[in-house]
Amino acid sequence: MRIKYTLSIVFFVALVIIEKENNIISRVSDKLNLRQTPRTPLEPMVSSRDLLKHNGSYAAAPPGELDPSFTLVKQHSENHTQQHQPAGSHGRKHILLLSTTRSGSSFIGEFFNQQSDDMFYLYEPLWHVEKMLTLDTGGVNSTAANWVYPEVVRQLFLCDFSLLENFIQPAPVAHVTADLFRRSSSSSLCEKSVCSPSVKGIFEHHSCKNRRCGPLNLTLASESCLQKEHRAIKLVRVRQLQTMRLLAEEPRLDIRFIQLVRDPRAVLASRMVAFAAKYKNWKEWATGGDVPIDDIEVSKLKGNCKNIMMSAELGLKQPTWLRRRYMLVRYEDIARFPLQKAAEMYSFAGIPFTPQVKAWILSNTQASKETSGIYSTQKKSSEQVEKWRFNIPFKIVQVVQKVCGSTLKLFGYKFVNSEEMLTDKSISLIKDKVFNFM
Repeated sequence: MRIKYTLSIVFFVALVIIEKENNIISRVSDKLNLRQTPRTPLEPMVSSRDLLKHNGSYAAAPPGELDPSFTLVKQHSENHTQQHQPAGSHGRKHILLLSTTRSGSSFIGEFFNQQSDDMFYLYEPLWHVEKMLTLDTGGVNSTAANWVYPEVVRQLFLCDFSLLENFIQPAPVAHVTADLFRRSSSSSLCEKSVCSPSVKGIFEHHSCKNRRCGPLNLTLASESCLQKEHRAIKLVRVRQLQTMRLLAEEPRLDIRFIQLVRDPRAVLASRMVAFAAKYKNWKEWATGGDVPIDDIEVSKLKGNCKNIMMSAELGLKQPTWLRRRYMLVRYEDIARFPLQKAAEMYSFAGIPFTPQVKAWILSNTQASKETSGIYSTQKKSSEQVEKWRFNIPFKIVQVVQKVCGSTLKLFGYKFVNSEEMLTDKSISLIKDKVFNFM
């Protein structure tokens, strides 16, 4: 009798969890369905409604059962390949830079953003999508994200902003918005051809720095994108590389995945400074007693390290869909040898490494302390590599090493066993390591 009662409770709890997942996904799907009209030069090949219509079944499905749906998306894309094939796409490259916050991705993204003559670069477009998929608890609905993220990115690589429009709040009017996240971080969105006249009374939250532009016309942005030879997107919101498989299987994309990693101890030290309110517990632990290893914040750190490691392990194994498409690069190597590593990334992507980009890298890896800042992409990069070691207590480092030990080993970061070793400048914590990516 007790067993039957227990099973009933478990079954009921499972139904509640599944229903909560379905409600989130249904809300996203309903919102998208209300606004599915042609918006930009390329009409979406797979509507958000088609993408999410099975929300009653896949929310509880194990990962292996999701594969047929990805296959259906791929087949649909192939059926429309000739109809929607952009002109002049031969030789066009698509670069997806994947990382996590405070890993140097904004700085590395500039390596491609500065190639403005023939590169269309987007900075964190999934910020809008993540906001809609955020649960009341503060976490992101991973099931919905794993479906929506790759489709949004795919359409952006094809210069179609219509699906992204559905996630921007307030909603764009006639494809015009003043609320695109960090528009100013994309040279492509601030070029003269995309710069519409400013509108009195409308304030753009992320306005262009190099010229005075009005709200962003996404139709103009799409047209500019179609004229560019190559396209690059930087993301820190993708948890695992596996979820981006759809992009590798899209016949119109010649995609390259570049995964940027950084020492987890350095990442945590940087986040404690940049996001002080969110990392309040860590700051208190740094000055107080022992860190509770079973705390939810420690569990999040462990989960982040696990996701990064799983993505890297998958990429380094080079499965068929990633063969010659994946590159792993450490922030520390780029900071120490910026020109060399930038040249390697460009060679991997199959794009000429121009004097324009080289000049920017030389200028912005030798910046003075006055121009460097928490969010600045101007750094004296060689000095940033292990600066974190003097800004984080040894006991916090020990916690990171305990929960992220496998990740540290995979990427070639040395463990420290004392406070003296942590702050000894003569000892580097970075091992020389080559990651095969071709």
